[in-house]
Amino acid sequence: MRLTPTPPPISQQPPRPTPFHSQKTLVLDLDETLIHSTSRPFTNFSHSPSSLFGLKAFRRGSLGNSHTVEVILGGKSTTYHVYKRPFVDYFLRKVSTWYTLVIFTASMQEYADPVIDWLDAGRGILGKRFFRESCTQLPNGSYTKDLTIVEADLAKICLVDNSPISYNRNEANGIPIEGWTHDPHDEALLELLPVLDSLRFTGDVRRVLGIRGFS
Repeated sequence: MRLTPTPPPISQQPPRPTPFHSQKTLVLDLDETLIHSTSRPFTNFSHSPSSLFGLKAFRRGSLGNSHTVEVILGGKSTTYHVYKRPFVDYFLRKVSTWYTLVIFTASMQEYADPVIDWLDAGRGILGKRFFRESCTQLPNGSYTKDLTIVEADLAKICLVDNSPISYNRNEANGIPIEGWTHDPHDEALLELLPVLDSLRFTGDVRRVLGIRGFS
């Protein structure tokens, strides 16, 4: 009797992700992008958020949560009053399910670390951080950020920053956002979500950003 050969077992390992589906890295600036800090606190704003469609909406004449950070440099202590940009908590919660998040700031680590910890709120989504020492200072005193120190493959990384000079080394990877200081009606972070949602499904983020006119 002729025996039928037994087919090889089907591999139980999940298929390897293609570059199209591989998780990408979203780099976020800190000051004037996610928060605003000042040495003099705002006195004409209340801090009573209301709820709208499950998000945090800010009433007219109100501003979001604030936090104080004491920084000691050179023996001198400075207290900063830090304010969250409207919808920042919702924004971070949403994009953390799409991307690996990285904070890249031109601020000193002594100041930035406690601010980022406050934003993270123990969730562990903002563990990757780069500070001023990772930036390149230009002759005019401003700082630029080289994204290749975060991710060598520039097809898989983008930077949201209110300062275009920050991504002048990797212009095709930059996503501009208007700088924020105190406007309680600002919705810029919400407006970025559709773009960021589409970017995570592309093979090269630079192609989509170029089509949309960001680069």
